[in-house]
Amino acid sequence: MGRYILRRLLQMIPVFIGTTLIIFLAVYALPGDPVKALFGDKAADPATVARLKHQYGLDKSLIEQYWSYLSNLFQGDLGMSFSQREVSDILGDAVPVTIKLALVAFALETVFGVALGMLTGLKRGKIVDQVVLVLTLLVISIPIFVIGYLAQVYIGTKWGVVNPTVTDSEDITQLILPGIVLGSVSLAYVSRLTRTSVIENIRSDYIRTAVAKGLPRRRVIGVHLMRNSLIPVVTFLGTDLGALMGGAIVTEGIFNVKGIGNTLYKGITGADGPLVVGTVTFLVVVYLVASLLVDLLYAVLDPRIRYA
Repeated sequence: MGRYILRRLLQMIPVFIGTTLIIFLAVYALPGDPVKALFGDKAADPATVARLKHQYGLDKSLIEQYWSYLSNLFQGDLGMSFSQREVSDILGDAVPVTIKLALVAFALETVFGVALGMLTGLKRGKIVDQVVLVLTLLVISIPIFVIGYLAQVYIGTKWGVVNPTVTDSEDITQLILPGIVLGSVSLAYVSRLTRTSVIENIRSDYIRTAVAKGLPRRRVIGVHLMRNSLIPVVTFLGTDLGALMGGAIVTEGIFNVKGIGNTLYKGITGADGPLVVGTVTFLVVVYLVASLLVDLLYAVLDPRIRYA
């Protein structure tokens, strides 16, 4: 196991370098001059432009800029935003908020998604199966911004159950509704994926053998069927955790949540290259770590899987 983890960590290095290089080039090479973009339609003073380029190292070649960025990154320095704040400080304020939001969404899709998937898989063809399939298809078909808007209007404004917008992003109770909206589509996918996996595994030889041995039904379902059926679900949940961390731009915008999605959106619209690159670099690390944890969980769920 230790050798496998070390090998995976080494494999992450070229992936990390490749993804960060693409991000860096996409931000600094393709759109044009990021410093001049700060001035918008106004005429930029050449002296001011030159000073800002020198301050942010943009007067160097792209390779030198990227090497400098990597060198600083491995020292824990994500650079200085165009707003004159350290990117690490900005993320330090935004990351805890998005973690809370993502955990609400992740708990929702994991608990209810797996439960509904197991139920419909065991009740295949019954009325409950048909109802859940229709409802999950409906949720998948509706864009997330529409779900967010409807939840805000009806649950927040008309019914008054919660505040329609988040006034305190540190209060996790105010993040419940945005978390439900954020995790709703993933819940539908988890439910359908779990159902398919259960239907496939329930006809397997090891399930028939467990039943023939006279094992209790709850042990057959809870230990043998559920553990093996969750392998593809864990794969989805692992990658989705990274998506929840970075894909909350629409949800955070609708509910005024001051998290990573909101920060990334402001960085893009404000042409703040250091902030965009730093934020996306953080999300790349989240994806890589989540992918490693998913691979390690395979061995926990299926004893037949062993890593050398």
